[in-house]
Amino acid sequence: MTRSSTRPPALLAVLGAVGALLFVLPLVGLLEATPWSKLADLLSDDVVIDALRLSLITSVAATALATLFGVPLAWLLSRTRFRGRSMLQAIVTLPMVLPPVVGGAALLFALGRRGLVGEALDDTTGFVLPFSIWGVILANTFVAMPFLVITVEGALSNIDQRYEGVAAGLGASRLTVFRRVTLPMIAPSLRAGMVLAWARAFGEFGATVTFAGNLQGRTQTLPLAVFVSLDANRDAAIAMSLLMVTVSVVVLVVLRGRWWSGRST
Repeated sequence: MTRSSTRPPALLAVLGAVGALLFVLPLVGLLEATPWSKLADLLSDDVVIDALRLSLITSVAATALATLFGVPLAWLLSRTRFRGRSMLQAIVTLPMVLPPVVGGAALLFALGRRGLVGEALDDTTGFVLPFSIWGVILANTFVAMPFLVITVEGALSNIDQRYEGVAAGLGASRLTVFRRVTLPMIAPSLRAGMVLAWARAFGEFGATVTFAGNLQGRTQTLPLAVFVSLDANRDAAIAMSLLMVTVSVVVLVVLRGRWWSGRST
């Protein structure tokens, strides 16, 4: 590789540096505002522990659901042609651009106690999604799954399908081909999609507070606890924000180093 191919043009270097500052400066500001002498006491508070526990449980559960339903959905969108496919693709990606509070309201109108489906669910089973941990998981899944679907759909569209054809020609069933050939070929993209989905679920706020409420120990995740503490206890809000940043960065760095180092999709 020549020197000219590794040195960016001066203009790109300057613009890239400014772009990097857009992400670095807020973190520096957070670190500067952190009450380090009280940090341990702030993070050991029951509110923080409950919120962290709930955030981890619901984000992992949402990632599992997003994977369970998102991978088959991505396969359908990538490999099949049917009427309304383009509209379905747009609807699936809608939570990525929709204000989260609007998504939460839509979930409430559909699955709330008096919602389109929620009322019948409540009448027949007594199961109520809003203001419960299941509501948090569903809201997180709603906003996180599009990230996994788009990532996996792109991978499925770009892999060499001849390998799948060879496996099918040797007598493998379609499910076996998918499990033994397709999934290993898209594994890096699938893992990337899962991490993106987890990160989005871990930081979700708007849809959660609208659909599941903000009840400590039941539905109050870390983002919700930060929002409540901004007025009541600024130091606690800063400490929880730092905790969220730390957990997210550690997970993303560790998984990226383990799964993507030296690999390409």
